[in-house]
Amino acid sequence: MENKVLTVIRRVHEIFKGKGLTLSVAESCTGGLISHYLTSLAGASNFFEAGVVSYSIESKKRILGVSPEIISQYGVVSDETASDMAEQIRALIKTDFSLSTTGNLGPDVLEGKDRGLVYIAISKEGQTFSKELRLKGDRSENKKDAAISAMRFLIEIVEGN
Repeated sequence: MENKVLTVIRRVHEIFKGKGLTLSVAESCTGGLISHYLTSLAGASNFFEAGVVSYSIESKKRILGVSPEIISQYGVVSDETASDMAEQIRALIKTDFSLSTTGNLGPDVLEGKDRGLVYIAISKEGQTFSKELRLKGDRSENKKDAAISAMRFLIEIVEGN
């Protein structure tokens, strides 16, 4: 694993263990990569409660409880869907923070949205933060970049709160 990836993973571990916080993750386009990264270092069980990969529209609705209205109005690849995913997983698992990803890694246009468009959301009690990414790599690079960017965004939000 690359040093830059390990540095980000270590920082997430330090912050969450140091502050005694818990984390849950709802992944779509990253396909479990964030959960994989978090659990690649020993000690993740001290803060990481659960990760759900809800790849299909139906699983987003059925498992996470994402609003069908949000999906039909804004699409799966949207800020609104990412935010709802984060809020739903945090409520379901009862964690201090949650992280979600949804997007189009490519190679084709999806819902009229370009390859590389990814939304990340972080939820904590009473507040949700989101971010749009426009990634330029191939599918594999976009997946890795989205996962790393999501963890960096998580660090930024948790350190700021």
